[in-house]
Amino acid sequence: MRYIFPNKLGLVLPLFFLLLITSCSTDEINDALADEIDTETTDNPEETQEPEEETQDPETPTTGSIEFEDNFVLNEDRSFANLVLPTSDYNKFITGEGDLRLISNKVYEYLRDDFDYIIILSVESSQPDGLFFGRSTSVSNSIQGLGGSSFDNTASYGSDGRLKNIIYMPRVEYIRNGPFLHEIAHTWANRNFLPTTVGGHWGYAGVAGQLGGFDELVAMEGNSYQGRLNGRDGFGTFANGGNGIPYGNLELYLMGLIDSDGLEPVQVAVNPVAGSAFGQFTADAIETYTPQEMLAENGARIPSYQNSQKEFRALTIVISKEKLEVEQLEDIHTNLDNFSRSAAPDSSWGSLNNFWTATQGKGSFMFNVLPEYIK
Repeated sequence: MRYIFPNKLGLVLPLFFLLLITSCSTDEINDALADEIDTETTDNPEETQEPEEETQDPETPTTGSIEFEDNFVLNEDRSFANLVLPTSDYNKFITGEGDLRLISNKVYEYLRDDFDYIIILSVESSQPDGLFFGRSTSVSNSIQGLGGSSFDNTASYGSDGRLKNIIYMPRVEYIRNGPFLHEIAHTWANRNFLPTTVGGHWGYAGVAGQLGGFDELVAMEGNSYQGRLNGRDGFGTFANGGNGIPYGNLELYLMGLIDSDGLEPVQVAVNPVAGSAFGQFTADAIETYTPQEMLAENGARIPSYQNSQKEFRALTIVISKEKLEVEQLEDIHTNLDNFSRSAAPDSSWGSLNNFWTATQGKGSFMFNVLPEYIK
């Protein structure tokens, strides 16, 4: 393994050390982001595990790129790694047939089991035809009260038990535009916590979150309704505009970021059928689920808000057919830095949300690879 870091004269010095990474549906992303498919293995809420205390070996460099192999390099800022794949393996990812275990097992050859997520990004300049915008694959869950069961498939991915989820997106720009927030939400929702006709999502329900739903419902003639979101007619049954909206109240509860006392009633359409206009539909009835009813049906969240994980760590692997250019490395790092800030992202993101703003400042999402995470 080779560490490379600049000295005061701007030279690059090599230093050698011996040191010991589903069900399908199509997601609507409004505001010109397009349709998306989310893939999950089974019920995939969170496995609770607080990040270990971050202690650093003062003799180990904390900056500078690390060359694990000739085609596997951790970037200078230690925020992501570039893995160059043979063309045949890379092309499988952009046709929806990529081998996640190929990536995850490569990761654990060199890095310890210190990550809740592995994020895999391709470097396509445009959305591949017929491919999902994001895919979330469940790896493990130990949380109760989310509507789904517990499971642990970590060993098959090379993890010793911490890994929760692997997210794949075909373009690095989707960290900024979405559906990144959406794919993260699938760690906890919708695992049949509420009834839905749109598998894995909120569908025709008043959640108004990353997995769809309205925040206002207007009764029309007969059994017709107009769903609205943020003061406008229309809403997504799968998604609501990429990173343009924050997480909904129910999503924050399932994530463990608000207490059950903060839950709000949710309207759910019974046997909904989409109408011809955006956000309009017919339904046999509209049922309202109170917080008490939701908790009685699914049980209390264990661990509760008081003991839930609120800081999450991800390892990002950017796959490509050739090594990334300096400008690409800088752009990816900038977007990861914006997404992980415990503050609003910079002006280049406009009104888009990062994890901190989407969770109302209640959660954090980190990408930095610390020295102690390296074998």
